[in-house]
Amino acid sequence: MTPFIPRYVRASQTGALTEKIRQATALLSPCILCPRQCRVDRDRDEKGYCGAGKKAVVASFAPHFGEEPPLVGDRGSGTVFFSHCNLKCLFCQNYEISIEGRGQAMEAEEIASVMIYLQNMGCCNINLVTPSHVVPQILKALDIAVGLGLRLPLVYNSSGYDSVETLKILRGIVDIYMPDFKFWEAEAADRYCQARDYPEIARNAVLEMQAQVGDLLLDEDGLALSGLLVRHLVMPGRISDTGRILDFLKEKVSPHTHVNLMSQYRPMGEAKTFKELSLPLSPEDFRSALKLGRASGLVLVR
Repeated sequence: MTPFIPRYVRASQTGALTEKIRQATALLSPCILCPRQCRVDRDRDEKGYCGAGKKAVVASFAPHFGEEPPLVGDRGSGTVFFSHCNLKCLFCQNYEISIEGRGQAMEAEEIASVMIYLQNMGCCNINLVTPSHVVPQILKALDIAVGLGLRLPLVYNSSGYDSVETLKILRGIVDIYMPDFKFWEAEAADRYCQARDYPEIARNAVLEMQAQVGDLLLDEDGLALSGLLVRHLVMPGRISDTGRILDFLKEKVSPHTHVNLMSQYRPMGEAKTFKELSLPLSPEDFRSALKLGRASGLVLVR
């Protein structure tokens, strides 16, 4: 089997990574990295909707064994949790990180050291959690990390609220895209995330991700090397969203799309202010979601 070479390593070798850093950094001042289009000057540490300024803030980093099996194996996924978020779901289970922004501001050199640390720990990949608002900082860190010997597959683990313009910069950089496609209905996205355009944005983002990396590719040990893996957090009383998202993935993205239907919803953050979100996901709702998933013919990942 031909040895796996991550896309970002090839981009570094050809000089493409340097140009992508320039392109991404240009989107920070004014900031138009994500669909919020806040247009603040983050080069001067101004903060927009996401709450991030010039530096990326890292909440934690460690081998993580709670991710999907193709990302974990027996060595764990090398997760780097970035603080702040451009979507800010009011029910977020990482409220202190995504909304309050707890964590440590890091220079590119420090993030690169984190990546190398995770590789030395034996992790299967570098898993960038909530990266949409810190793409330039990540690219700068990658450039340094390649020089230090980083060679793991790169996972872009986002909410799905990603600008296609920014994603296009990441073509030839990201090996595995793992977006969470949360809502199909604009009204729900507006009510719970103040992002009425989320469904359209997520559809376009997933299509761009699929165009870049294709279906999920596994090695002989069942570990993901490249491709698309879509998460869908099943929400209480919103099984119709689940069905329509699955239909979209099958008909518009790929009938071989790998999907994780997640049952982890709990009323966290400000969820209890909404009666319909004030209880955990019921077993009945999740069984209905699984039934739809099996009927879709998509590849369910558990």
